[in-house]
Amino acid sequence: MKLLVLNGPNLNRLGKREPEVYGLETLEDVKKRCVALVKEFNAELEFKQSNHEGQLIDWIHEAEDTGVNGIVFNPGAYTHTSVALRDAIASISVPVIEVHISNIHKREEFRHKSLLAAECVGQICGLGTFGYELALRKFLQK
Repeated sequence: MKLLVLNGPNLNRLGKREPEVYGLETLEDVKKRCVALVKEFNAELEFKQSNHEGQLIDWIHEAEDTGVNGIVFNPGAYTHTSVALRDAIASISVPVIEVHISNIHKREEFRHKSLLAAECVGQICGLGTFGYELALRKFLQK
């Protein structure tokens, strides 16, 4: 089993950016927990972050071309703005679970709508960074 975790804009600032919303864990902390979990299942994991929409699209396309079995994707603010990422997800057969650290439905009105959710197999939000592990477990326990 080969899994991919993608992180969008500003997630490289975890632990520094709005800790009252996103907590004090860094993205490296999240990565270490995800790697440890996937190892328990003898699976492979790639963990990536980019602030650039085009790079995220390229990684989504490459996931299908390289045999990835599932994508856990925290698209950050692109959730609410990117038709291009929505179309990239729609263009592949690899299942995607959308993850958000905060509960986007309890925040500002503009964050309530995800342009990507309808193309994903599920969405996890509001459970902090534990949402990444839940999404990975969904793929690992198939």
